[in-house]
Amino acid sequence: MSETTGLRADCARCVGLCCVAPAFAASADFAQHKPAGRPCPHLRTDSRCGIHDELRERGYPGCVVFDCFGAGQRVSQVTYPGRDWRDDPATAAGMFASFTVLRPLHELLWYLTEALTLTPPGPLHDELRAARDATDTLAAGTPEELASVDVDTHRGRVNPLLSAASDAARAGTGRADRRGAMLLGVDLRAADLVGANLRGACLVGADLRGADLRRADVTGADLRGADLRRANLSSTLFLHQSQLDAARGDRHTTLPPTLRHPGHWTGLTLTPVRPPPPARRERGRC
Repeated sequence: MSETTGLRADCARCVGLCCVAPAFAASADFAQHKPAGRPCPHLRTDSRCGIHDELRERGYPGCVVFDCFGAGQRVSQVTYPGRDWRDDPATAAGMFASFTVLRPLHELLWYLTEALTLTPPGPLHDELRAARDATDTLAAGTPEELASVDVDTHRGRVNPLLSAASDAARAGTGRADRRGAMLLGVDLRAADLVGANLRGACLVGADLRGADLRRADVTGADLRGADLRRANLSSTLFLHQSQLDAARGDRHTTLPPTLRHPGHWTGLTLTPVRPPPPARRERGRC
C-alpha cells in the first residue's frame, strides 16, 4: 500500500461501505436517522451516492466531510477482494465489522505518515516508523484477525509518539496549550496561534479570520463552521482535507500545498478583517 495514495479515499474502488456500515442520527449533519448496517436511501446500486452534488443542500454536510482515509477501498479490494456486502448477510456483517476497525487504523496511519515527514532522522523517527509498520500490519490482517484488534489500546501506544513529534515540530514557538479547549464560536480574529496545541479543541463556529495558525497542531480539532477566511494555515500540523471541508474560507486562506480549497468556499463574500472590540477579544496567544 502506498504511504500516501493508500490513505486517501477512493470511492471508485469501494462498494459504498461508508454509506452502509456506520449509523447516523437526524441532526444538523444528517437529514435523517440511519441505523448501522442499513444502506442510506440515496446509495445507488453502483455504490455511488445519488445526491452527491447536492449533499449540503439536501441536509447531509456530515457526509461531505467524512473521511475513511482509504479504509473503504482496502476492505473492498484487499480484505474482501471481489466481494460485495450485497451478496449475502455473512459477507455484509464481515465487511462492516472490518471497516469499523480499519477506518481508525487508517486514520492512525495517516497521522503517523504525517509525523514522519515532520521528524528528522533519529530515535523518534525510528519509533514512528516502527509504529507505522505495526499499524499497517494490523490493518493487513484477515477479517478474523481484525475482529481481535483492540484499536483503543493500540491508539494509546501511538498517541504519545504523535504528541512527541508535534512538540518537536512546534519547538521554538509560544506553544500555547489549548488541548481539548472549548472554543465554540469564540472570536479569534487575527489571533496569533503560531505553534498552539489545539489537539481535540472544539472550534465549531469560531471566527478565525486572519488568524495565524502556522505550526499549530490541529489533530482532531473540530472546525465545523469555523471561519478561516484570510487565515494562514500554510504549515499547520496534522491538518487534513475533511477539516477544511467542514469549515468556511476563501481564496485568501493560505493552505499547505498538499491540500485544496473546498469547492463550497468559492463565492464567499470577502470582507475586511477588523480587530474586534477589546471586551470580546481573547488577547495575546490562544
